[in-house]
Amino acid sequence: MVIKVFLASSSGSTAIKKKQQDVLGFLEALKIEYAQLDIASNEENRMWMRENVPGDMKPSNGIPLPPQIFNEENYCGDYETFFNAKEENSVYEFLGLTPPPGFKKASPAEEEVQEGEEEGEYEREEEELRQLEEQEEPVSEEEPQEEPVNEEDEVAQVSQEGEEAEEAED
Repeated sequence: MVIKVFLASSSGSTAIKKKQQDVLGFLEALKIEYAQLDIASNEENRMWMRENVPGDMKPSNGIPLPPQIFNEENYCGDYETFFNAKEENSVYEFLGLTPPPGFKKASPAEEEVQEGEEEGEYEREEEELRQLEEQEEPVSEEEPQEEPVNEEDEVAQVSQEGEEAEEAED
């Protein structure tokens, strides 16, 4: 079985180029054999791709854009469906391939736990942010300063202290 990736070698769209690179890079990383079929320089490839993309998967204008992915003659999907399969760790199923030995896909129960953990993490992060914001109020490490005293009050206080000292001596 050969995975066929229909792409456009001379696309003017950077978005299409990035999507094509993403698909090819991911297939290479997983060591999945694939064939690149150029629709820009080969009219037969373009016509075959357009004819074999199912009607419900074609955009409203009827012309599917690359990358389009097939397993031999069987349509797998476009970039969006590939991306979703990648996110769900189900690329082998998406491509109609048997996963290699040792490949472990999370069971639905494990996926629910992971999703719950992610939601819990988000809530913990929000709480930590709230706590940090509360702590960010300026905290002065200096001694609290007394209110400024005007000179008259200061003179009165000194004279009062002096009188108290004299009385204590008597």
